[in-house]
Amino acid sequence: MATAAGDRTTTHRRTTVGWPFATGCAIGILGGLIGLGGAEFRLPLLISLFGFAALQAVILNKAMSLIVVIAALPARGFAVAWADVADHSWVVVNLLAGSLVGAWAAAGWAVRMHSRTLHRVLAVLLVAIAVVLAATHSLALDPLPRAVLGVFAGW
Repeated sequence: MATAAGDRTTTHRRTTVGWPFATGCAIGILGGLIGLGGAEFRLPLLISLFGFAALQAVILNKAMSLIVVIAALPARGFAVAWADVADHSWVVVNLLAGSLVGAWAAAGWAVRMHSRTLHRVLAVLLVAIAVVLAATHSLALDPLPRAVLGVFAGW
């Protein structure tokens, strides 16, 4: 598989099934504990451990996140009452709207970025996610600022 100059090649990937399965289990456990799909844990491993180029890793990671979320829906549907979700539907709609617009814009930016720039952007974003998760684990806001932050977070 040929890659652009400066990109990592996929020749350093582990060839056994054990490594991807073990890291996938660890990512699933970590992501499941905090209610995320694991993308924030999976992306650095796709790049560093399995040797994917940054753009390839982002695209593959997005596809895997979609599969994880679809697979988790039935289990989470039993764990959380749909009435509780309906009570917060405005949050869901705002997050989805911001996420869709943001994902569309970011996909366009990612394909135009140089590989080194994309690596740096990903590193900054992953560190920012860690800081936000650590700092806001008990953040209590009024509904309006929470809605604005939800749209911004989805963006």
